[in-house]
Amino acid sequence: MGGFFGIASKSDCMLDVFFGVDYHSHLGTRRAGMAAYDSEIGLQRKIHSIENSPFRTKFEHIFEEMRGTSAIGCISDSDPQPMLIRSHLGTYAISMIGAVNNADELIDKYLMLKGGYFDAMTGGRVNTVELVAALINQKENFVEGIKFAQEVIEGSASILILKQDGHIIAARDALGRMPILIGKREDGYAATFESFAYQKLGFADERELGPGEIVELSHDTLTVLAEAGKEMKMCAFLWSYYGYPTSTYEGVNVELMRYKNGEIMAERDMEEGKHLELDYVGGVPDSGTPHAIGYALKSDVPFARPFIKYTPTWSKSFTPAKQSDRNKIAKMKQIPIHGLIQDKNLLFVDDSIVRGTQLKETVDFLYQNGAKSVHMRSACPPIMYGCKYLNFTRATSDMELIARRVIMELEGEEGNNHIEEYSDASTERGRALRKAICEKLNFASLEFQSLEGIIKAIGIEPCKLCTYCWNGKE
Repeated sequence: MGGFFGIASKSDCMLDVFFGVDYHSHLGTRRAGMAAYDSEIGLQRKIHSIENSPFRTKFEHIFEEMRGTSAIGCISDSDPQPMLIRSHLGTYAISMIGAVNNADELIDKYLMLKGGYFDAMTGGRVNTVELVAALINQKENFVEGIKFAQEVIEGSASILILKQDGHIIAARDALGRMPILIGKREDGYAATFESFAYQKLGFADERELGPGEIVELSHDTLTVLAEAGKEMKMCAFLWSYYGYPTSTYEGVNVELMRYKNGEIMAERDMEEGKHLELDYVGGVPDSGTPHAIGYALKSDVPFARPFIKYTPTWSKSFTPAKQSDRNKIAKMKQIPIHGLIQDKNLLFVDDSIVRGTQLKETVDFLYQNGAKSVHMRSACPPIMYGCKYLNFTRATSDMELIARRVIMELEGEEGNNHIEEYSDASTERGRALRKAICEKLNFASLEFQSLEGIIKAIGIEPCKLCTYCWNGKE
């Protein structure tokens, strides 16, 4: 994933943009960057790796190196950005969040002109942001270029551009899979992925861009360059997992949605006679916790935290490349509270079950510390398809997903014709899937939130939500 933040202001805004970008650190762990415009210096840009050190540490000296009355910045899980681009549209900085799945095709079809080239990254891959900029540069102005890029890209692209006059162009992806929100205060405008980022800096909510909408921001104007489209497919997983609890998208707060989601799961368990004899309900930290609070409130089972994640020295940014090392780090973070585990029947709610590797480590850890039973609830339906729009699952193959692996083990290729049944807990195949995952991951019981349940918890029209990772429907 990734997130971005920008301000167009009357005065130097580097400190505010520093904090605004830092508030997106939960969305990426690989690269971060900032670009700024100053009337004397012009455009400036800095990029750092944040794989082993957080954004704040890497950019703490940015005020000595850069200044500007307008600036943009990003946290990225993929390519280095923002990029500085010089073209017939002028010199500009550009940042993008989303996914481009047809990069090679786009280069071959539109960009391999005589003498044309791209800087190659490790493995020969092209920087996605540079590719998006090259597509934009095919047209005579930014609006036509952004629309063209979003039309030909298979995936999604939300874009921030810092122009050489200090104005910022913000463009939400064509189907609004991700949010862009605009804030306003006396000295300027802000554009952000996470609404709380500008609210903490004194900006008031101005508007949320619609799908495909493009606006231009100066310190005192907001100009709509392209009207919003009517169709929206916003990522429903945004509320379940990767959105920050204090943020609000399309009028729905993330934390409140998660409470409601947990309540719906508990209500269904009770209706179906699955109201277990439990000592405590807990959340797999951190994003599983609010779902668990909702479950506990509805079920009248005490909420507790049987283990705590130790994060002062094991920050999220420390993400080793090897899966075995990531599992070790996850285990080292978990500190048990024995009085809440020993001889206790526990139910945990996790935001999702993707591969299941680290979750098994967690459950084994609870049993090793004396748990009597560990039941599991997933706050979303079984993930059956790797995301091709935002790449948030990080799955390079559907077979990396535990639900799909289990289906293959149960029924082979034929199982792929019955994925809808496997998602449904009321069917024979659905029960078989849950039983097999319980055996693999050592759960006493397992249930997933239903698709209808999570849509109800979000509370916006189903036709406006993308649920591809759960049901494969675009």
